[in-house]
Amino acid sequence: MGCGSGSCGTAKEGEEPAGCGSKGGCSTGSCNKNNVSDWLADMPLSFNENFNIVEIAFKKGSRKGFYRNPEHFDLHKGQLVVVEAAQGFDIGEVSIQGELVKVQMKKHKVTERDDTIRNIMRMATEADINTFLDGRNKENETMVRARAISKSQNLQMKIGDVEYQGDGKKLTIYYTADDRVDFRELVKVFARDFKVKIEMRQIGARQEAARIGGMGTCGRELCCSTWLQDFKSVTTQAVRYQNLAINTEKMSGQCGRLKCCLNYELDTYNDALKKFPKNVEKIETEEGVAVLRKTEILKKQMWFEYEGTHGSPFKLDVETVAELIWMNKSGKKPASLSNYNVVEETIVDESKHDDLVGQVSLTSLMEKERRNRNKSRSKGQSSGNRDNRGGRQENRSNENRPAQDNRNKPQGDRKPQGDRTNQQGGNRNNPQGGNRNNQQGGNRNNQGGNRNRPQGDRDKPQGDKPENKGPQTPDNQ
Repeated sequence: MGCGSGSCGTAKEGEEPAGCGSKGGCSTGSCNKNNVSDWLADMPLSFNENFNIVEIAFKKGSRKGFYRNPEHFDLHKGQLVVVEAAQGFDIGEVSIQGELVKVQMKKHKVTERDDTIRNIMRMATEADINTFLDGRNKENETMVRARAISKSQNLQMKIGDVEYQGDGKKLTIYYTADDRVDFRELVKVFARDFKVKIEMRQIGARQEAARIGGMGTCGRELCCSTWLQDFKSVTTQAVRYQNLAINTEKMSGQCGRLKCCLNYELDTYNDALKKFPKNVEKIETEEGVAVLRKTEILKKQMWFEYEGTHGSPFKLDVETVAELIWMNKSGKKPASLSNYNVVEETIVDESKHDDLVGQVSLTSLMEKERRNRNKSRSKGQSSGNRDNRGGRQENRSNENRPAQDNRNKPQGDRKPQGDRTNQQGGNRNNPQGGNRNNQQGGNRNNQGGNRNRPQGDRDKPQGDKPENKGPQTPDNQ
């Protein structure tokens, strides 16, 4: 599906390659819908020189057609040419030529003598290309305007795409609708507004998705916009045969219909189902009646479980099930299904290393980060409180502590002070007596009761300190 001639990726020395914005990486065919690799393009001779039909693509492969080359122009892939149209002319690019065109014509059931095949008029000139590009630049704005007009007419239709003809004299509007739409008045409004000839063309939902393009749930480009051209009907039987859950959201594509890929493996499942016994719902044993719970088509296995039990199924091969059904028809019952249970051995590949990255979940990382953030916040608050408390203690000790020179001097007889817990003298909490902030009584900063005030003769040697066992009376009293 890549660009066979490399026209998108070829460039002169020192220049960037022309074509799509992927700079020459057209490996998926995204630069041209329904792209075909012309792997015979580099062959010098053709097998049939009289064959002069070329496939031309319009609007990046959204529409293709076969055209004759009566003048035998020297064409190559991606070259713009002017072709005949029903009225006027159109401009397209060469998709494939040579022997591969015969294969495509056979696929679409088109013969060489078909009268619908038109001719290639000439190579596109610079004026033709400018007209062609002007029409392409107006298509987006025209589609938005056309949708607004159709909505004002209250018509049950959806405009999916618009396309200007190469000469700019015709506008084709593609739409989808469930019922028949009377758009006679709508065409008059379009012709008066856009001032060109209008052609309304109804397409299906799959054709609309093929023209628009997009990405599928598999992560690749849509099959209908890259290589699939025949749209076969897809029914719910394809879902049932493959034992898939009937979920409209998962089974539907961007077109709103069942996915085309449901038919890809249907033949394989149908061939595998031919080996399964038919109408198998129950197997009678001596332990009880076993009921069919699940069928694995590709593994050719069937799961049975006794009635009234849950969570203990037995896995049997298709040949074993056919043998047990034959025994039941003969009037015999097997002892138990456990004798026929298939046990699969788990093979541990020791060559692989443990995925240490996969063991760490995003939730655990977020929880660890949150704990570290809370720990750092609480640590910062506690250190701030401790610093404030230390600052207050340091200030208080500096204010009440005596000078450093006097701390080591001998003190004289210290007069016994009243008990600090005394309500009259040293009670800290008593506002009348020993309040620390009260200027009367035992205020520590007061000149009367300040403990830093020199008591007695501090130069005299200190005598024996009386034991402070409560309030005492001095000896001289």
